[in-house]
Amino acid sequence: MPGGLHVLVVEDSRALGESIRELLTSHGHRADLAADGRAGLQMALAEPPDVLVLDLSLPGMDGLRLCARLRAECDRHVPVLMLTARDTLPDKLAGFEAGADDYLLKPFANEELLARCHALSQRHRAGQAHLLRIGTLVIDRREGTVTRAGRPLALRQTARQLLLVLAEAWPRAVTRSELVRRVWGDDPPESDPLRTHLYGLRQVLDKPFATPMLVTIHEVGFRLQADA
Repeated sequence: MPGGLHVLVVEDSRALGESIRELLTSHGHRADLAADGRAGLQMALAEPPDVLVLDLSLPGMDGLRLCARLRAECDRHVPVLMLTARDTLPDKLAGFEAGADDYLLKPFANEELLARCHALSQRHRAGQAHLLRIGTLVIDRREGTVTRAGRPLALRQTARQLLLVLAEAWPRAVTRSELVRRVWGDDPPESDPLRTHLYGLRQVLDKPFATPMLVTIHEVGFRLQADA
């Protein structure tokens, strides 16, 4: 993007933080650095970055709490790339529940960090308001609520995450592999992880209504279609 990205790096390892900052600036981006959670939150709220690169283990306030506070207090959506050495599924789900957009496991390749920052910045929700509307579907990313035609939808956590990925990508289709990566990261369940959760999403999102919103695109994947 013109002028590069503004990336805030919150990392308590001075060596790693400086290395990431040098990497970003060498590719034309502006990078700010905070060494603890409280300072990072203050900087993110004062000047929301295009992408927040956030370590999970931080002094003062850990990455999960910082991310949750940012979601609650910031007036726009800041894409969050969580850096962590914790690679278990419960750790990843905790990060997504707190509001993280993507995970990158340490150690990582510089090229992958750059690519993920760029991808996060390009999603249409970056820097936009918390409300996401598609037809009569309204997703409030701050409150974690979903309504359709004014009716609240009681979605389980994984179904809600799937819906959010599809809504962020709208109107394009999302492949099965992209859905799996966005929701389960690099450690998906061994069995087909989508079948049950997509069925559950359809039961809540579409079954009570005359027009389905979640459609299957043959040999491509899935997408949402506006109902109004």
